[in-house]
Amino acid sequence: MRSHPLFRAYLALLAVYFFWGTTYLAIRMALEAFPPLLMIATRFVLSGALMLIGARALGVHLPRGRELWLTALYGVLILGIGNGCLTFAELWIPSGLAALFLTTSPFWLVGIEALIPGGERLHVPSLLGIAIGFGGVFLLVSPGPAGGIPPQNLISGLLILQLGCIGWNLGSILQRRQRSVTHPAISGASQQFAAGLVYVMPAAVAQEHAVHWKSRGVWALLYLVIFGSIVGYSAYAYALDKLPVAVISTYTLGAACSRPQPR
Repeated sequence: MRSHPLFRAYLALLAVYFFWGTTYLAIRMALEAFPPLLMIATRFVLSGALMLIGARALGVHLPRGRELWLTALYGVLILGIGNGCLTFAELWIPSGLAALFLTTSPFWLVGIEALIPGGERLHVPSLLGIAIGFGGVFLLVSPGPAGGIPPQNLISGLLILQLGCIGWNLGSILQRRQRSVTHPAISGASQQFAAGLVYVMPAAVAQEHAVHWKSRGVWALLYLVIFGSIVGYSAYAYALDKLPVAVISTYTLGAACSRPQPR
C-alpha cells in the first residue's frame, strides 16, 4: 500500500479529516477568550510565521515575485474569507450546526471547478457520493443543535458560511491550477501568513471586547495554530495538489463526522 503513488496524499487527507474535525469546537472555545478578528489574526500570523521561519532555516525554497502575490491572494480567499466566515458564524450558531452547514462545501467545490474552463467535469457517481455523505453527516451531527437558536442567527450563520464556502473553494481551485515550484506546505504557510496579516489592521482598530485570559480559550487557540493550521492546513495543501477535486471535496464530510461533541 505504501508503494502506491498517492499513498501520502490520501494519508494527508485522512489527517485533514481528523484534525479539522476537532477545529470546529476549538474555534468555539477560543472565542471564549479572544474576539474574532484578533483570534483570526493571531492564529494565522503565528502559524504562517513559524512555518516560514522553519523553511528559511532549512533552506527550503520560498515563493517569490508573481507566485508569492498569487499565493497570498489565494490564501486570503481560502483562509481570510473561508475560515474567517466560519469563525464569525460560530458567534451565532453552535459548532455542530456550523459543521452541518459546511457540508454544502463539496457541491460548491465541484460546481466551481466544472464552471471554470478546463475544469473537471461533473460526474453522477461523484455527486451521488457527496449527497450520500451529506445525508450521513446530517444524521450524525443534527440531533438537537438548533433548539432554542433564534431564526435570524440560523439564517445569518447559514449565509455567512455559504460565502465562506465560495471564498474557500474558489481560492483552492485557483491555487490548484497555479504552476509552482514551491512545496505545497510552504505555499500553505505563505497563505496563512498573508491571511493573518489582512486581519491585523482590522483587529487593531475594531472596537471589540477585551481579551479574557481563560486557560481553555488560550489552549484552544494554540491547538488551532499547531494542529488546525500548521498540521491540518499543510496536509490540505498537499492533498489539494495531488488528488482529484471530487476526492478533496469530501474533507468537510469527514471533518464533520470526526468532530468531537462539546462538553
